[in-house]
Amino acid sequence: MSVGNSAARLQWFNDLGFGLFIHWSIDSQLGSVIGHSMAGASQDYLRKFSEELPATFNPKRFDPDEWASLARLAGMRYVVFTTKHHSGFCMFPTETTSFNIANTPFARDITGEVIDAFRRQGIAIGLYFSPDDFFFLREKGGFPIRRGIKPAECEGLLDHNRAQLRELMGNYGKVDILFFDGPSDGLRETAWELDPEVVVTRGAMQTPEQFIPGVQSDQPWEACVTMGTGWQYKPTNEQYKSGTQLIELLIETRAKGGNLLLNIGPKPNGELALEQENLLREIALWHFVNGEAIYRTKPWRVPNEGDIWFTAQNEGEAVYAFIEKGGVWPLRERRGFALSSVRAGAETTVRVLGQADDAEVADGAAVQWRQEGDHLQLSVARTQRLYNNRHWPNPVVLKIERAEPGLVPPAIVTGDAVWDAVAEEWILHGELNAMGDNEAVSIGFQYRVWKRLTEEYDPWRESEFAERRTPGPHSARIGGLAGGTTYEFRAVARYSAAEVYGDSVRFFLS
Repeated sequence: MSVGNSAARLQWFNDLGFGLFIHWSIDSQLGSVIGHSMAGASQDYLRKFSEELPATFNPKRFDPDEWASLARLAGMRYVVFTTKHHSGFCMFPTETTSFNIANTPFARDITGEVIDAFRRQGIAIGLYFSPDDFFFLREKGGFPIRRGIKPAECEGLLDHNRAQLRELMGNYGKVDILFFDGPSDGLRETAWELDPEVVVTRGAMQTPEQFIPGVQSDQPWEACVTMGTGWQYKPTNEQYKSGTQLIELLIETRAKGGNLLLNIGPKPNGELALEQENLLREIALWHFVNGEAIYRTKPWRVPNEGDIWFTAQNEGEAVYAFIEKGGVWPLRERRGFALSSVRAGAETTVRVLGQADDAEVADGAAVQWRQEGDHLQLSVARTQRLYNNRHWPNPVVLKIERAEPGLVPPAIVTGDAVWDAVAEEWILHGELNAMGDNEAVSIGFQYRVWKRLTEEYDPWRESEFAERRTPGPHSARIGGLAGGTTYEFRAVARYSAAEVYGDSVRFFLS
């Protein structure tokens, strides 16, 4: 039997596009980081965590059917629930440890109820499972409570985790997805032995946390992102992203070929924080209008042209263009755009998703287009009223059918950053691999302080750009950067009023 994710199931997973991550455990009562507070803690803290928190966990307002219906409205096709985080507390009854949901005042099987509720909504079932188990380490004794202890370092840990995994995969019907947040050797193989169709995400594919990769990929991947700064419920000192930001992260992820796993952290009483519910409902309205551009779509030949991002159906069928960053778009206001990666033909049609195809405004058809040389010129007015004030802040999506690929873009790769101690400058390297359809392109680099999505990004700064007429390596020098800081940079090629980028690469200035 082959071991690994099957190609068919990986395609199934990639088609889902959008999932709901749920972080919830007994320490939600404190509003702390989930699980991690046990690492480096005093013996008194560990005792209170292990004994007092289970004794007070009683989420009387827990209603997973509400979570599941809201997730379905928001366009989420799968859920990933934290069955056991690093603390070792199991949100399911288990024979392997007393540190589980059955030994709380609530006593009910939260994991089972979540699975049933989401399954009723037709949402695929995913389970998060941490191979780290701080309670097990504490009970065993002689081990520091920290992440990343491998099975070979701690006798019995792998057998303990395998027994819990067998319970999860044997007691709740088919489990579609598994997310192993820690050393997963031995657990992945056990999962595939139990069900060859289960998709293992973390542990078997790229699952970037709190950032989106810089380039498209033809291999499935999954970005894990919080609504605010915390995974678990954080009652104070929290700052949430806007609904527009979350929608734009979903669009960028899909344009680059990945899935977005967006997190919520329920309150200790089982309700969702109002801010989280409101954000999901904002996403739900946007998805109700534009969902076909997210589900079962694939990347276009470029992820974006400036602030317009793309996904596509099969070639020749449809390209979706997501119009971002234009500010609030008042009803019936006309805006113009030019695209070089899409070329209109005699049978091309263009429409705004959700909007009547024959909509008109004072100066004619709401959606007008024409091909002028290498550019598809678009003139678009919004005529669908979605908010009372007739202003719409979120991306508008165009469906361009029966069009062809336009200009072939150049191909560029980001290299490494090398410190020149004598000049006290960084030398940034990249390579222009192909010119595409262009006789000349302008190449250079962009750089900024590297931050996660829990922080506000700095704007990109630029090196000097130079014109190139043949492929080959290039470099640029930059100075004046702050010490003790991690930066990121990417190679950039400009062509025909558009840009393409290499991946973002980090470097550290000590």
